[in-house]
Amino acid sequence: MGLGYTLAYRFKITPWVKAGRVFGNQIETLIDPFDAPPGEVLDIGCGTGDHAIEMVRRGWQVTGIDIVQLALDKARSKARKAGVDVRFMHADATDLEHAVGRGYHLILDVGCYHGLSDHARVAYAENVTTVAEPHATLLMFAFGPGHRGPLPRGVSRSDVERTFEKWKLVSDVDADTTGMPGPLKKADPRWFRLVKR
Repeated sequence: MGLGYTLAYRFKITPWVKAGRVFGNQIETLIDPFDAPPGEVLDIGCGTGDHAIEMVRRGWQVTGIDIVQLALDKARSKARKAGVDVRFMHADATDLEHAVGRGYHLILDVGCYHGLSDHARVAYAENVTTVAEPHATLLMFAFGPGHRGPLPRGVSRSDVERTFEKWKLVSDVDADTTGMPGPLKKADPRWFRLVKR
């Protein structure tokens, strides 16, 4: 998985970067300020850092992780140009605690979980649960399930509820697809919002 993304960044075949910008503004409307007041955010699969940088501008302290060093280098450059302080780290979403510690009030995942294998999804859920504070929010963007060539295989509501048994799924809403490339619109893009029990 990591090698594929590394090559994609190297050859600038990264449609998820553009798509992420398109629906990035929807994130704010999905965060309940009473559930998750500004605090510590973990941006899993942060890519080139657009969401992490935007969250810092909104008053959060952000740690962004990714397995692709080239993406992290670009993210650090963007943060410097934006004049914001984000901690970007090379880390695996299935081994979080050793890399990033604990104490996160909001976990943001814009397109990481839905591309993982079944085994990796279980490890991911265990790790996210460990690093999250009680009553933390997990805001996750994912495609619906399906086989679409190179696109991630996606995830269903029941998959999310089964894997994140220590979390309560409080909303499952359609993503804003305005301006999103056609193939991505057809992938049933959704936002899942969960709260740690």
